[in-house]
Amino acid sequence: MSDNRKSPIEDPKSMQRIALVIQYIGTNFHGWQRQPNQRTVQEEIETAISNVLKRPVTLHAAGRTDTGVHAAAQVAHFDACGPIPAHRWASVLNSRLAKDILIRASAKVEPTWHARFSASWRRYRYTLYTDPIPNLFVRPFAWHYYHAPVDESLIQAAMTPLIGRHHLAAFHRAGSARPHSWVDVQAAECHRSGPLVYVEVQASEFLYGMMRLLVGLLVQVGRGERAIDNFTDIWVNERREMVKYSAPAQGLCLLRVGYQEFPFPLDVWHDTQPKLVISQQSLVIS
Repeated sequence: MSDNRKSPIEDPKSMQRIALVIQYIGTNFHGWQRQPNQRTVQEEIETAISNVLKRPVTLHAAGRTDTGVHAAAQVAHFDACGPIPAHRWASVLNSRLAKDILIRASAKVEPTWHARFSASWRRYRYTLYTDPIPNLFVRPFAWHYYHAPVDESLIQAAMTPLIGRHHLAAFHRAGSARPHSWVDVQAAECHRSGPLVYVEVQASEFLYGMMRLLVGLLVQVGRGERAIDNFTDIWVNERREMVKYSAPAQGLCLLRVGYQEFPFPLDVWHDTQPKLVISQQSLVIS
């Protein structure tokens, strides 16, 4: 008598959706999304998962970061069946991934939960380093901007009117497949800690290249080169031709992603990019 029972690795009934909280240093990656003949975060994690499951796997992320952009708590999911418990996938993958990618945690989610479409918001942080003396330990994670003093209060004043639902075509880079530029901005903040200036924006979604184009223009406001009224006129009237400079990629980090239903505790995903604190003697991480 033949045994028609399927093993757990083959049985569709054992399929589960696994969510991951992912960190990566984007310096040596050509962005998140898989691309031919380029090193990408998606491909490296997918390859690690596929090597375990012995079959191709697609990893779906909350957002696609560009070349050189970091992530403190990117979120992604994939479907898997087999004997590995959901919470064990983090350690399984970390043993197979390069040192510039880390899975902070893994957990089972409902089959209808989606890393991108279930997300309520994303939050990015951009870091400026304004001391004229370069610092090797800051360089990979900040734009070294020392050409003129930057007034963070001017940047904050320019950012505040962005809160709300706006058509931000002025900060929408060419090449995007998205048919519109509507964005619901939920928070827009700027503060200084010594020579470091942090710009944070939280929104339902981000346009292609939006954050770096925004920071490039805000720096002009902060140094007094561009009036706040002029900055507002540019985005309100969608004057994309006036937005010419994109801030360097290394200062940008996908800080966190928000969900109504999320299986991870706060300390896994909330504000996990350390802020640098510069003293007169040394640099330490708080």
